[in-house]
Amino acid sequence: MEFDTIAAISTPMGEGAIAIVRLSGEEAIVIADRLFKGKAGKSLSEVATHTIHYGNIVDPDLDQVVEEVMVSLMRGPKTFTREDIVEINCHGGLVSVNRVLQLVLAKGARLAEPGEFTKRAFLNGRIDLSQAEAVMDLIRAKTDRAMTVAIDQMEGRLSKLIQKLRQELLETLAHIEVNIDYPEYDDVEEMTHSVLIEKALFVHGVINKLLQTSNQGKILREGLSTVIIGRPNVGKSSLLNSLVHENKAIVTDVPGTTRDVIEEYVNVRGVPLRLVDTAGIRETEDIVERIGVERSREVLKKADLILLVLNNNEELTDQDKQLFEAVKGMDTIVIINKTDLPRKIDIERVKQLTGNQHLVTTSILEEEGIDTIEESISSMFFAGSLEASDLTYVSNSRHIALLNQAKKTINDAITGIEMSVPIDLVQIDLTRTWELLGEIIGDAVHESLINQLFSQFCLGK
Repeated sequence: MEFDTIAAISTPMGEGAIAIVRLSGEEAIVIADRLFKGKAGKSLSEVATHTIHYGNIVDPDLDQVVEEVMVSLMRGPKTFTREDIVEINCHGGLVSVNRVLQLVLAKGARLAEPGEFTKRAFLNGRIDLSQAEAVMDLIRAKTDRAMTVAIDQMEGRLSKLIQKLRQELLETLAHIEVNIDYPEYDDVEEMTHSVLIEKALFVHGVINKLLQTSNQGKILREGLSTVIIGRPNVGKSSLLNSLVHENKAIVTDVPGTTRDVIEEYVNVRGVPLRLVDTAGIRETEDIVERIGVERSREVLKKADLILLVLNNNEELTDQDKQLFEAVKGMDTIVIINKTDLPRKIDIERVKQLTGNQHLVTTSILEEEGIDTIEESISSMFFAGSLEASDLTYVSNSRHIALLNQAKKTINDAITGIEMSVPIDLVQIDLTRTWELLGEIIGDAVHESLINQLFSQFCLGK
């Protein structure tokens, strides 16, 4: 498969020590050679692969030095894209790196689309689709745990397991075909229902084990949508600032100070939280605050975790009770704040309203109780044996959806076997399971889906 030569800036825009312009394709070395003047006097076409060279980028039309650079040269197929790759290391300024990129484009390269380097790695067979998706997961990882899951997937941990399952299914399907097409062959083992159920149960067990990790895996990948709610002036913004360890939200004694939704990512004991501080939910005549309250109600519906804050120094109100009703059935940690002030709240009544939910007392002003909140969050979502390091985590929503479909089709196959349905009919469900697993690694996937997935990547990756 041959492609044209693409180029893009592969480092974040802005001032920095180094910026990199990356080229990939059959003409990558030729195009770079038109611009690079090495101090050693050699052209890039003459140097060894996987070497780096010092020199200048020169505008050949003006005979003018544009940048002092280090150029890395890597010949395919031992590269990320399996094509020739050149990386021009420039000084990290906006003007210099853009000027180098414009020269590269003027001399024959095309500006890469978002994710096109990784897309070529997939299309050229260096990585499968699940590994390609893990590249972006690694870039976006918010915690060490999320990074570890992404690295495992990049290295093919999930791919190898899926390929093993597909091979098991393929051998079973081939065995069925032989039994159906050549029944007269005595030396071929008959594919009985008892043999088939053993194979199907094995595949079902592995799929089920993968899905057991999916809740935690998805949290690690996307973050736990955590909403802080409560009446105005109970300490919601102070709690956000304490968890973030930064003054992100304005804190005053005036109720209604927070008038909109404030969102921030925070790492709590390895769990990435997409932490949302909401406007205090109450009836108000203030138009701006009322809009904030409505947004708070919308955010609440989509939350994975609720931090419901109460005031230790005030009695429970009807508004508090309405909030308990609003979060009924949701994962909630009830936080009684301001324990540095005299207690007026009815703790026993709070416990009745809380039910089986976590209850924590804090004085955010005195920085007491934050560790307990963090421990409660961690234990709610990452407790038990699922944290074992030898597990293959599934974190991608697309993979989870396909695994759920595969679980259904293999269940249908098992049901058919148990009901002694003819084996050639059971074969249909087994084949569909094989196809669904193939979509995870990109073995059977539409081009439109591939384009959509890679369009979500950053430019230059």
